[in-house]
Amino acid sequence: MSRPDDQSWIHRWNGISWVLLGLVPTSIAGVDNHGAMRHWSLGLPLGLAVAYAVAVRFPGRRVQFLYVLIVGLGALSYLRGGSAALFIVSIPHFWIFAGGSRRSIMLSGAAALTTATGGILRNGDLLTGNVIVTLFAFLASVVLGLSMLRIIKRSEDRATRLSAELEAAQQELLEAHQRQGAVLERERLAREIHDTLAQGFASIVVLAEAARSGIATDPELSARQLLSIEQTARENLAEARVLVGSAPQSGIAPSSIARTLRRTLDRFAEDTGLTVTADLPDIECDQQTRIALLRCTQESLANVRKHAAATTIGVVLTRDPHAIELEITDDGRGFIVAESQGFGLDGMRKRLAELGGELTVTSSPGDGTRVLAMIPANGAP
Repeated sequence: MSRPDDQSWIHRWNGISWVLLGLVPTSIAGVDNHGAMRHWSLGLPLGLAVAYAVAVRFPGRRVQFLYVLIVGLGALSYLRGGSAALFIVSIPHFWIFAGGSRRSIMLSGAAALTTATGGILRNGDLLTGNVIVTLFAFLASVVLGLSMLRIIKRSEDRATRLSAELEAAQQELLEAHQRQGAVLERERLAREIHDTLAQGFASIVVLAEAARSGIATDPELSARQLLSIEQTARENLAEARVLVGSAPQSGIAPSSIARTLRRTLDRFAEDTGLTVTADLPDIECDQQTRIALLRCTQESLANVRKHAAATTIGVVLTRDPHAIELEITDDGRGFIVAESQGFGLDGMRKRLAELGGELTVTSSPGDGTRVLAMIPANGAP
């Protein structure tokens, strides 16, 4: 399909070729004529050139130019011989300006007829070389013109088909991106729910069972457990508001990562009665890194509570020039890491990977568990 700049290029070179190969030789040949014949031989090519310039300047006048060209070709053929050459170089005008194959054939046929008629009237002979060349050129132009139109039509159809296929592919790609985005969002929500609401509800269930069983024998302990249930429920409510978008992202007020982890460990020790040792220097990190470390700590503590049967837990936070590391160990029963199918470890790995970090879990039956979370400094890969 021709672009506007392609059409301008075609018109420009067609006009230049027509002037240089058609009008100029015709005008030069008319210089040797005398009297009125010389004026007509020079004036008609000049008039055709002016008419062409008007047609180029005003596209609505292009068909009128073709009629002028038909008359001019017949007149020049009558005035002097050899006008078949001018007709041949003029043929492209009829296919470019006529606006349709049928009109192109009709107008170019009329031009061939006037050119041949002018030559016949001048020479008084039907079968001159000029007449034969003119008619042969017309027939050849029809065959070539129709062939080119078919080629152009096939090219346009192919371009249209490719454009439709491209549009369909772009639409499929957009839908795939939307589906991928929806899947990623579901995974993110599932991870957030698992790391916050699900863990909180599990803690509430365990504390509620403990409080119910000890309310008669140890009311003071049960009261502390009920208070912990209340605090956990409030935290879950805050996290739920974050997930539905009615509270600031993360639901965790900015503070030192050491203080945040210390509060979490103290709550855990109070709820479970386990011994927790912690080395938590006051290091600086951004909010995303702090949230990731907190979620890893919460998930690790939840796993200890549910599966490890441990008595002691150790937590060490360190930072070197390149990374922040959080190590959580327990003396529980351990497990085979390769056989672990829980959502928690996979969720921690994905959360850390989003920040360019990684999770290393070391454990074996009877030897406890070591969880090492590493995040590059500044929370960037």
